[in-house]
Amino acid sequence: MKKASFLPIILAVAFTLNSCNAKSQTAENEPQTSQPASDVPAANRTKIQVALLLDTSNSMDGLIDQAKSRLWDIVNTLTTLKYKGVTPNIEISLYEYGNDGLQKSENFIRQVTPMTSDLDLLSEKLFALRTNGGLEYCGAVIQRAVSDIDWGKQESDMKLIYIAGNEPFDQGGVSYKESVINALSKDIYVNTIFCGNREEGVRGLWQDGAARGKGKYFNIDSNAKVRYIATPYDDRIDACNTKLNDTYIGYGTLADEKKANQELQDSNASSISQSNKVSRAVSKSTKTAYKNESWDLVDKYDSDKDAVQNLKESEIPKEYKGKSKAEIEVIVKEKQAERSKVQSEIAELAKKRQAYIDAEMKKIDNGADDLGKAINSSIIAFSKVKGYEAGE
Repeated sequence: MKKASFLPIILAVAFTLNSCNAKSQTAENEPQTSQPASDVPAANRTKIQVALLLDTSNSMDGLIDQAKSRLWDIVNTLTTLKYKGVTPNIEISLYEYGNDGLQKSENFIRQVTPMTSDLDLLSEKLFALRTNGGLEYCGAVIQRAVSDIDWGKQESDMKLIYIAGNEPFDQGGVSYKESVINALSKDIYVNTIFCGNREEGVRGLWQDGAARGKGKYFNIDSNAKVRYIATPYDDRIDACNTKLNDTYIGYGTLADEKKANQELQDSNASSISQSNKVSRAVSKSTKTAYKNESWDLVDKYDSDKDAVQNLKESEIPKEYKGKSKAEIEVIVKEKQAERSKVQSEIAELAKKRQAYIDAEMKKIDNGADDLGKAINSSIIAFSKVKGYEAGE
């Protein structure tokens, strides 16, 4: 494994979190024009699916740090996209490869998370990654992602693989050419990010892998430290995040664990920077991206108005034991209204924050690629190919 250095991530992401009315659609099962985009049933929405394949060999600490730093910016980029006026479902999968701590019989590859909309789980697993020396088999990990993941079946679904590392792309017994062909057969674009000199990446076939996968080739290389842009709106958004957390009502056996993890991932984001924590707060304010129906009664009630009435006795939150379901439903509605108000405030602040970041970026952007910038720019490019539009 070669020693690699990594770029500061100064990704500017356009935050668009306002709901809009869905445009007319004539296809079967698609939403009607009178239905707000936020109210379109999840099953009727198109998907954006992103698989991140990260090299976790012992030279890749910087890469993992970049991924931690820009997870929420990537999510926020995805939330700006709409298909025929409707915000799509967003799912992300994470793989690690090239780590000696993984099974040799599995080609030193591990699926860290399947495709999931549980962003707290994704953050938890990402922050738990540790690097260790190993052999990096790009063809094998691409093939695993193609075959393991439950990829969307709609023609409008946007499906992207991003693989990042620093060893020759053709290592291992699984041909990257065949893996890429298999990806394209499922309409999955393969993008490559080489951690090192651009020409070295070309010689190492990373550019060829992207070209064959109809994706983008990037290289990242810098000695500079990560730079974050603080804004006058950060403190207020952070305060809103505290209010947002207070609107969650845990139910069922996972309630305590999931609520604790929500707070832990706030802390993990904050450990990177205050700016990163604020980016996470913006993601959390987006209903279609940050969903917790499996444990939060408010989110569950949004999609199922019978959720409270259908609660089993064992699922009722302990703080509401002894209350009637009618009383609990009143509380849920109050929390729902409170959450909506906080989310709207964060959305307005996020737009002002982004305008400030954009202005500062013009002063310092040197035009070089980095992990976040590479992923962000390619997402926008592919969204146009698939017929998506960036929201206002």
